[in-house]
Amino acid sequence: MLSVCIITKNEEKNIASCLRCLKPYGFELIVADTGSADGTREIALQYTENVYDFPWCNDFAAAKNFAVSKASYPYVMVIDSDEFLEKIDVDKLSQMIKQYPDRVGRIRRRNIFTRNGQQQENQEWINRIFPKDKFHYEGRIHEQITAMDGNEYETYQAPVVIEHTGYDLTPEERKEKANRNFTLLMQELECLEEEAQQEEKENGQENQQIPYVLYQLGKSCYMAEEYGKACEYFSKGLSYDLNPKLEYVIDMVETYGYALLNSGQAEMALSFENIYEAFGNSADFQFLMGLIYMNNARFERAIEEFQKATRHKECRNKGVNSYSAYYNIGVIYECLGKKEEAVKYYKKCGAYEPAEKRLISMK
Repeated sequence: MLSVCIITKNEEKNIASCLRCLKPYGFELIVADTGSADGTREIALQYTENVYDFPWCNDFAAAKNFAVSKASYPYVMVIDSDEFLEKIDVDKLSQMIKQYPDRVGRIRRRNIFTRNGQQQENQEWINRIFPKDKFHYEGRIHEQITAMDGNEYETYQAPVVIEHTGYDLTPEERKEKANRNFTLLMQELECLEEEAQQEEKENGQENQQIPYVLYQLGKSCYMAEEYGKACEYFSKGLSYDLNPKLEYVIDMVETYGYALLNSGQAEMALSFENIYEAFGNSADFQFLMGLIYMNNARFERAIEEFQKATRHKECRNKGVNSYSAYYNIGVIYECLGKKEEAVKYYKKCGAYEPAEKRLISMK
């Protein structure tokens, strides 16, 4: 059996749906309320008696560790109250936990949000299932699962899919959340830099937690649409010696590219040609390179990259291997006066609204 642990605050609009999705599977449900002023706590009590109060102390890791400490079962799955279980194979998950008792299970999260009037979606694998006697959380914000013995650990892909709506915010809400995150991250960075100075004196090694915090600082600035500032933090984070296969490193590189484009630094973004060998074998990176070439009026190269992206079956950002890539090829051909080619690619986009509008306009 598995304990599902949730921390929450003022989530009365989400907590019922979150818990309702989990209820049919017989999991032990643990809810740690960090100071709700709405009906969150009362709603949670309708689904589980295991609702606890945790005085908020600006530390997400502390709150999650508290919730985990209340679990009766040895293995826990941690989710947020704006995440909703979509698919799970309980029998297969049980088998995998037995097969990999000392590993961390990764679940697939679908992030769904609206930007500029268009619904968007991206997917990611995140560490969420673990034995509570061997792992805990560290980091006051964007907390990470860490082995209690301090060693690196292996993971497995669990048969669990959740839908996440926490990024679907108004511009004002995004700004507020980004500012809150930024403040906590700066506090975290200051502590890590002090520790790093001591570590470098003792063993000459870099603190690998610092680039992750710099990455999250850049993401906070990006969320607040402060793209120039985001570029500064991404650049600092990427100055460290990092493993290019780590998911956060891949995301940092790609978000850095978008931040450069959004801050009017398209020419500087051409430097991404130098890292193509390390990061270029994905639809998401090839789509980004297509945009970089497009913004530098290198249209043939842009079309080439967009077409490469469409050959991939999988992608993290929905559409970059299909309708979004075809749409941009259509835009290029239309701008070049090649209307037949433009129509051909707009039609490949299916029901993608921007492409449908271009086809109507061209008629």
